[in-house]
Amino acid sequence: MAVYPQLPTTVDLKPKTMIKRTLLTLILLFAVGAVQAQYVPTEENLQARKEFAESRFGIFLHWGIYSSFAQGEWYLQNAGLDASEYKKAADAFYPHRFNAKEWVSAIKDAGAKYICFTTRHHDGFSMWDTDQSDYNIVDATPFGRDVLKELTKECRKQGIRVHLYYSHIDWGRGDYPAGRTAKGVTGRDTDTEDWPAYYDFMNRQLNELLTEYGDIGAIWFDGWWDHDEDATPFNWELEEQYAMIHKLQPSCLVANNHHQTPFEGEDIQIFERDLPGENEYGLSGQSISKLPLETCQTMNGMWGYKVVDQNYKSPETLIRYLVSTAGKGANLLLNIGPQPNGELPAAAIERLKAMGEWMRANGQTIYGTEAGDIKQQPWGVTTRKGDKLYVHIFELDAETLTLPLDVEVVEAVSFADRKAVPYTTTDEGVILEVGRVVDTVDYIVELTTK
Repeated sequence: MAVYPQLPTTVDLKPKTMIKRTLLTLILLFAVGAVQAQYVPTEENLQARKEFAESRFGIFLHWGIYSSFAQGEWYLQNAGLDASEYKKAADAFYPHRFNAKEWVSAIKDAGAKYICFTTRHHDGFSMWDTDQSDYNIVDATPFGRDVLKELTKECRKQGIRVHLYYSHIDWGRGDYPAGRTAKGVTGRDTDTEDWPAYYDFMNRQLNELLTEYGDIGAIWFDGWWDHDEDATPFNWELEEQYAMIHKLQPSCLVANNHHQTPFEGEDIQIFERDLPGENEYGLSGQSISKLPLETCQTMNGMWGYKVVDQNYKSPETLIRYLVSTAGKGANLLLNIGPQPNGELPAAAIERLKAMGEWMRANGQTIYGTEAGDIKQQPWGVTTRKGDKLYVHIFELDAETLTLPLDVEVVEAVSFADRKAVPYTTTDEGVILEVGRVVDTVDYIVELTTK
């Protein structure tokens, strides 16, 4: 049964919030009624899905006060810290080198089409000027600037779409009903757990994000799995929340990193640290839906900044991972953990530049493509756009490559220099005479088919 929105009576609200309380309540009441019918995406939503799928490359930004500790975004929970002591770090958080223009310019230059920014991670610290809690970057830090406002403004100026990460978990708030990870955090008042109040708090924050920061491309949820071991299944009331989002912004896509087959009301399917259909990391064993797909992956090991984690993947590895993701018909959301001073790590900038150089030359084989005719092979992958099939060769020991194709090939050229690639058609398919492929990140052959 749905829990109807409750209006808090003991929260000290800023003046502008008083006006919005009734409006949000009406929206939530509408959402409760809307979920009685099966979710039917609007035309705006379907168009947004199409544009999202065509973009193929985004940058994830995991940033919060946890960067001050330089131990990753799970430091509060992993170290078993006292939540009240952890919160004191906000008073010293001063990212004086943060420059939205520099961030967005570097991301755009890399060829990424959108960013996904962590507005609130599991530690509960809000990276915008929220009215619902003073535990935010404007009210609780000496920095006192709304970095989300600056970032979204710059993204729109440079033509980069904005997606917002939002955690369903809060390891510090007493009203959050603690799940398996929250129970590992000390210093919480467990006697004040109150799901209706916490649900209301989240929805008010989401309302702010969707009404005060312009067009939002997607809300990217995380944390459902905190209650995946409950004896009685926990009701997150997601359908009502999703309906509220779609009511506020019909073109805003909803994604949830729950590691399950998508739920009703979701518009994107997420795979964490794995390509769709693979499950090497252990979080992506779910079946693949017909929704737009997105794989999120780290540049190094952690999501949030960790000073000892300098094990960055090489530019070659990252480029091939991007191509492989496109070969699966999915987007790559590649993560960066900004430093506590507000800068993107130099190692990340170096890799963004390398990826950008490659994308400027080869982006046509990635943007707007779909999964190719041939599934991923030891030698590489394929992507398709209309009558063009792009054969991405990473490693090949032989001088010929046999492609088991069911379509007719009318032309084959090297994508880089447009020189003809000899080929023959046999009962086994098409045999490309590519010669020895060496010292290349990705040798691309463009096939025109019919």
